[in-house]
Amino acid sequence: MTMKLATLLNNIAVREVVGSASVDIAGLTYDSRSVRAGDCFFAVRGTQCDGHAFIGAAVGAGAAAVVCEELPAEQAEHVAYVVVDDAQAALADMAAAFYGHPSRELRLVGVTGTNGKTTTATLLYDLVRALGYKAGLISTVVYRIDDRTVESTHTTPDPVRLNAMMREMVDAGCEYCFMECSSHAIVQQRTRGLHFAGGLFSNITHDHLDYHKTFAEYIKAKKGFFDALPAGAFALVNADDRNGEVMVQNTAATVKRYSLRTVADYRCKIVEMHLDGMQLRIDGRDVWVGLLGRFNAYNLLAVYAVAVELGFSREEVLQVLSVLKPVSGRFELVRAADGTTAVVDYAHTPDALENVLRTIDEIRTPQQRLIVVCGCGGDRDRTKRPEMAQIAVKYADTAIFTSDNPRREQPEAILDEMAAGVETGVRYLRIVDRREAIRTASMLAQAGDIVLVAGKGHETYQIVGTEKHHFDDREEVRAAFETMHNS
Repeated sequence: MTMKLATLLNNIAVREVVGSASVDIAGLTYDSRSVRAGDCFFAVRGTQCDGHAFIGAAVGAGAAAVVCEELPAEQAEHVAYVVVDDAQAALADMAAAFYGHPSRELRLVGVTGTNGKTTTATLLYDLVRALGYKAGLISTVVYRIDDRTVESTHTTPDPVRLNAMMREMVDAGCEYCFMECSSHAIVQQRTRGLHFAGGLFSNITHDHLDYHKTFAEYIKAKKGFFDALPAGAFALVNADDRNGEVMVQNTAATVKRYSLRTVADYRCKIVEMHLDGMQLRIDGRDVWVGLLGRFNAYNLLAVYAVAVELGFSREEVLQVLSVLKPVSGRFELVRAADGTTAVVDYAHTPDALENVLRTIDEIRTPQQRLIVVCGCGGDRDRTKRPEMAQIAVKYADTAIFTSDNPRREQPEAILDEMAAGVETGVRYLRIVDRREAIRTASMLAQAGDIVLVAGKGHETYQIVGTEKHHFDDREEVRAAFETMHNS
């Protein structure tokens, strides 16, 4: 597939074109290492490096065109140079055009917020497919094109991969697509040029301050998604989050609200909760669901509300809600023969960890002790480390601090920063090796106790330095339980 550069430049604010705009473009990329003959290279200024420094390498690899914000000192005769004010914005708009604006042929719903994005997007995908429709999914855990699985690399991929996947979804007969929209992606304009049927805001809490620097900038990033929604779309917000109204202050979309605590367009109440699930009352109708926790009640209510906004029957939606399964690595249970239960969860923010711990605390009996294994990722927001530790010791009978993905930081230094949040005299264990920490938690657990292993959830790897090693919390828990609780 090729397209004339001049066609791709329709509706792009171009300052200058040096060379011929009639060249054929075979593909788009912002990574000089992936340039092939006939590609258009975008010199995007990133947080780590400036794409302008790689224009020469891109041209040497066969780029037919370069989109940049400054012309390079030397220009190749056979290459077209397009000068724009914002190469990142041009990349998003041209990627949508290159693939024929596939989002316009889908009912695309974006899900944003700090916690609950993956669960909500995945449950929406599962629900729509259970109702008999083909759908796509773009999430932290996995990308899906109807029933085909594609490995996930980012919560929200770059505009080229996004539009390419959505074109595949349309060609596969998909009518719907549900995608997580991370704050990074919104700021980096990865969602620019997409046509959304609706957007969902779950909540906003402490996260990604290593990138956004301030909480105000983090909120502004999320709000930017709703500012860009078109007039015909819906904007569904959690009325119980005080920043919900901030999100939709300037949106052109039709605003709808959902709540567990106040008057809203969509209401839910938790009737009862057990380790196997909970009974909810949604819009006055009772439904038993296989997920549990107040946070999942919000997720399920959001799923219900989005489905109704998309035009599905309320009764049919409730029927499917009752058979939906938990998302991989989100409150995933591993049970031992002696009644000991492990909960493996992706909770890696203070709010998410507290949500999971509060849920376990609500359903455990006085006799069931709770042992918590948690850590904090390296090269990420350091301010949440003491808070995570504080929350862990607040609920746990025994808290074990361990490595998450230490990356390029020293694991001991991360644990030191966690420990700074624990009051003097409060006891906890420090075990740097995550496998050993999980084994120790299993050894400390007596028959019927609950072990929470938090932070990595669905991940099947651990990043130490720059190396990625196989590591799966669920496998480690099962192996430990097999030795200590299933014999």
